Amino acid sequence: MPTEILMPALSPTMEEGTLAKWLVKEGDTVNSGDIIAEIETDKATMEFEAVDEGTIGKILIDEGSEGVKVNTPIAVLLEEGESADDIGEVSSGGGAAKADAPKDDPKADAKPAEAPKAETGKAPPAPKSGDGNRVFASPLARRIAADKGLDLSQIKGSGPNGRIVKADVESAKPGAAPAKADGPKAAAPAAAAAAPAGPSAETILKMYADRETEEMKLDGMRKTIAARLGEAKQTIPHFYLRRSAKLDELMKFRAQLNKQLEERGVKLSVNDFIIKACALALQEVPDANAVWASDRILKLKPSDVAVAVAVEGGLFTPVLKDAQQKTLSALSAEMKDLANRAKNKKLAPHEYQGGSFAISNLGMFGIENFDAVINPPHGAILAVGAGIKTPVVEGDEVVIRNVMSMTLSVDHRVIDGALGAQLLEAIVRHLENPMGMLA
Repeated sequence: MPTEILMPALSPTMEEGTLAKWLVKEGDTVNSGDIIAEIETDKATMEFEAVDEGTIGKILIDEGSEGVKVNTPIAVLLEEGESADDIGEVSSGGGAAKADAPKDDPKADAKPAEAPKAETGKAPPAPKSGDGNRVFASPLARRIAADKGLDLSQIKGSGPNGRIVKADVESAKPGAAPAKADGPKAAAPAAAAAAPAGPSAETILKMYADRETEEMKLDGMRKTIAARLGEAKQTIPHFYLRRSAKLDELMKFRAQLNKQLEERGVKLSVNDFIIKACALALQEVPDANAVWASDRILKLKPSDVAVAVAVEGGLFTPVLKDAQQKTLSALSAEMKDLANRAKNKKLAPHEYQGGSFAISNLGMFGIENFDAVINPPHGAILAVGAGIKTPVVEGDEVVIRNVMSMTLSVDHRVIDGALGAQLLEAIVRHLENPMGMLA
């Protein structure tokens, strides 16, 4: 029977996307792994690969369609021997491509095709697991499984929503049991934050009806930032720890290193030292290297540090993984690459998701200090201000030092006050003794 191609979830938090471009047309033959479309998420434009082979029988969602919900049918794939006549009701729903379908009509979503009558060479009927639930598999996968004598209920699918595809049955062995998860089940993606309390859009528009205004449409990135950080501020019990670090030794050491690295084209920034200091501090205070996982705390062994990068219309937080193991020059090069690709929206989801800790540095804008909002599921975020020449009492003398203010925003569900204080103290110690970061 015809197979529906569904709007993919290209990241754990993706709920809808824009079908930016079709790279195939109706009648084209595709193989598993072929790139068939470009999908815009809230963060990037991603290539979408076919998981089955066949012929594009019908395109249900026009390119350029926005707000296409995950798992909405976007096209229909025909197998060998099938024709457009077999599509039946699959193409009648239309989803976002049907302009005349009411948006809030639950019947407007595409319906699966009715199974055609059994014919020679057709895939066997969908099997059921031991508990009676249907096992979802592509027709081609069912045929191959029947030929090989495989029990589909014992195969773990790698397709959308766990659907079993050709590659799964080709690599399976007779009697193979489904793979067991190594750890706790991942929590389901959080539901979108509830609409914030306050005046409605209509009320606000009336309030400014006599003023000259410009209405700016919210893109996917801005909607996601509003929802996630609004939810974070409402649901995460933030508390704040503040300390200052004297940067004089760091600035001298940085100048020496940059002079030595000049021939290699490397120029270390203060932010590179901050990343390294945080990565080492997370190793020294391992209980703070953790995230909130709904009903448990998940401690990380590596120091995966996220760094906020401002882009047009919002921000990214690319993650530098295993930062504790990398040299300052390696961190500097990786950060530059991630930042450049973030500004062009060329990051893959695995490059900006994860990590346990984040850094937000506004010092280059002259901001002296601020409080950052935790990006869930991180346990903490460090807000970094500008280094300012400040009178400091040392012994019986008052001297001028280059002092940088920092605020650590902490999720009290993950990190308590004393533990957060230990983490911040370790960060300051490394910044004030930068040579030790090379040991």
